Amino acid sequence: MSDTTTSRFYTPLFAIVLPVAVAAILFRLEPFEPALLPVQLGQSVVVVPARNDHARVGSEAVGEGQVEGPEDLAYDAASRVVYTGCEDGWIKRITVSDSAVESVVENWVNTGGRPLGLTLLHNGGLIVADAGKGLLRVSSEKEVELLVDEFEGLKFKLTDGVDVAEDGTIYFTDASHKYSMNGSVFDILEGKPNGRLLSYNPATKKTTLLAQDLYFANGVAVSPDQQFVVFCESPLMKCNKYYLKGPNKGTIEKFCDLPGMPDNIHYDGEGHYLIAMFTALTPELDLAFRYPFIRKVVAIVTKYAWNLPVTKNGGFAIVDLDGKLTAHYYDPKLGLTSAIKIGNHIYAGSIFYPFVTRFDIEKYPALPTV
Repeated sequence: MSDTTTSRFYTPLFAIVLPVAVAAILFRLEPFEPALLPVQLGQSVVVVPARNDHARVGSEAVGEGQVEGPEDLAYDAASRVVYTGCEDGWIKRITVSDSAVESVVENWVNTGGRPLGLTLLHNGGLIVADAGKGLLRVSSEKEVELLVDEFEGLKFKLTDGVDVAEDGTIYFTDASHKYSMNGSVFDILEGKPNGRLLSYNPATKKTTLLAQDLYFANGVAVSPDQQFVVFCESPLMKCNKYYLKGPNKGTIEKFCDLPGMPDNIHYDGEGHYLIAMFTALTPELDLAFRYPFIRKVVAIVTKYAWNLPVTKNGGFAIVDLDGKLTAHYYDPKLGLTSAIKIGNHIYAGSIFYPFVTRFDIEKYPALPTV
């Protein structure tokens, strides 16, 4: 074999072997070690009696280009204003009008962090779960007050969902005490229970740990009868309820399984919860959740190369007070993180979009599946 032939043979071989060798070494040296999830997600099928599988049809963009990553929404019916927290730290106010293009967006207050979950107070202020800052109270005069940012010395890394009970108690989640907002994808890929559900009493300024070892604890909603709190665990595709009163006080049971990974949850005032989902369980995600080594590969690629797309068939589910799904709105190119009902429309936020999406569920309803 001539030197030229040898060179031609080894050049493509080297081009193949070197990346494989580098990848193998990187895999061994990378300290990120995913764990097995406690359930096999793909084994259960969630049956929903009505659905709209192309929910983007007829939808409208509200405040396009003026709100970047509007994660959660809170509606003040008296002033017809929607509050939303954005990627740049601003909590913005969007006026609700008959036409989406006529909506006015104004900067209200900047938390200096990343506002996620929002809930209104009776005095016109807001309680804000700020991913980096902690649990905040913003007065109607735009004064920002830190309520709490740690529990027993363990800082909140990703303060996420929040709601307020009638007695003033604030219930909220720390999605992860290990990863910040920028590393949230790694918390989900790791498959370990780093989340917590907590409460805060504004009168005594006492923080109480209600539940720990949760899998990316997310949205929170107090039941209308004040008997329990519903909270979501995103990777497990379910919501649980924590009993506040009665013989089961202090215990947790499953509230509902979902056809996607839940984020924020809101009560609509009409006997239903709206649960936003940023993605369904795609075949790729199902495979990754079954095998930790695949999640490690995905984490390495995400860390050193580029972010892999993870959202598909996201949307929102409508669930009754007993945890039964009544309707599912989704679309192949949709990923939502919050949903609230205003009249005949659903307004939805998303960390992925520079606008709030408005769905006309009267004109484009979910249709019976049987």
